[in-house]
Amino acid sequence: MSAPWPFPSLSPLLMPALQDRLVLLINHVVSREPIAARRLQPLAGRSLVVNLARWPSLLPAAPDLILGVTPAGLFERLDAAAAGPGGLRIEIDASNPARLALGALSGEAPTVSVQGDVAFAGEMHWLMDNLRWDIEDDLAGVVGPLPARQLAQFGRALRRTLSGMAERFAPKMSGSGA
Repeated sequence: MSAPWPFPSLSPLLMPALQDRLVLLINHVVSREPIAARRLQPLAGRSLVVNLARWPSLLPAAPDLILGVTPAGLFERLDAAAAGPGGLRIEIDASNPARLALGALSGEAPTVSVQGDVAFAGEMHWLMDNLRWDIEDDLAGVVGPLPARQLAQFGRALRRTLSGMAERFAPKMSGSGA
């Protein structure tokens, strides 16, 4: 039996705030590519549920992220009651959250299962294949181009190191059972 999350009262407050920040980041990436927003505009009003499948029970529960497409071709976070019918459900394999996070930083597509509206799924696939967050460019606007390049190089080196560690320890972790 896993130990309960030590701060259960924080999860209902923290998770929506984290999801709101994630939606801001997604919209930032979408808005940097005008074609992405144009492709989403015809899907306005449809909803998308993102589920982290196989999330480790030792971690606090990760609620579904429910997104709605706005008329502007961006996303907004919805609660379960506001999600419309006939949308799309994407399940992301989150059995190894560290590997998932490192993959997200490197632009590696996660293992997903998709159910629902085929046209919506096609547009989401296009977004996942074609949009990338240019962290270095965003940092350059804050700290300047040279420090941004150095920070990005450091980030890539750190990602490679952590990814290598995750690869080395993954077989040992998955091989040990209870």
